[in-house]
Amino acid sequence: MKIGKATVPRTSISTSNEDTIVVRGEDLCKDLIGKISFTDYFHLLVTGSRPTAAATAVLDATLVAIAEHGLVPSVQASRMTLAAAPDALQGAVAAGILGCGSVILGASETAGRLFIEVEERAKAGGDIDAAALAVLQDYRAARKAIPGYGHPLHKARDPRVERLFAVAREKGANLNYIAIAEAIERQIPQVIGKDLRLNVSAAIPAVLLGIGFPLLALKGVPILARTAGLIAHLTEELEQSIGFALSYQATRELQYDGELPAGFAATHS
Repeated sequence: MKIGKATVPRTSISTSNEDTIVVRGEDLCKDLIGKISFTDYFHLLVTGSRPTAAATAVLDATLVAIAEHGLVPSVQASRMTLAAAPDALQGAVAAGILGCGSVILGASETAGRLFIEVEERAKAGGDIDAAALAVLQDYRAARKAIPGYGHPLHKARDPRVERLFAVAREKGANLNYIAIAEAIERQIPQVIGKDLRLNVSAAIPAVLLGIGFPLLALKGVPILARTAGLIAHLTEELEQSIGFALSYQATRELQYDGELPAGFAATHS
């Protein structure tokens, strides 16, 4: 049974013969290995073209910004998985990456879609503040969360935001989406009645869309970056395991509120 439009599998990313490996039209060994940074290679793999100097700087900055932020839930899941299965590094990395969702790391793509909506509304008529207000009101009416704004720790702007914006400005990237991101930030109090400041998940699409990075690949940037952070945590976990300590701490505050059989007595430590 045929599902989908394609009948012949095609790719423009890579091919090879017995002598040469081709990646995006370039000879891997002659043109790329030792001659291109991993950041530039990632850009080439995703987009099919080598980045401009501005794109290299911005993409590299985003990867550095999001690679590590302490014992967040995805990192804890990863370390606990490795503690339970120390021979399965790949499983532990996967456990951490599976935690990249709408709350942790996954908001970059949805924030990027929000910025595109505001951009299209502004093109239809009106300035970006009016467009931002209209789109936010639509989100509010639909009970949709506003992705990329607010942070449980950083109550003012996430400090990574200003640095990413500064890199984009210094390197001459397109700043249109930064302007849209800031317009949304200005209009949020009018819609929900309180300040929600930009966090890094909104800063990433604001700078990456400005260098022409594909909207559909935005979620991949924090996933790639956090993989590096996870490998660092898992290397440390193999040397100094805290996975079980994290699970013990989780159960220490646990309160059971379900039914109990007759005669059951809780064990007190």
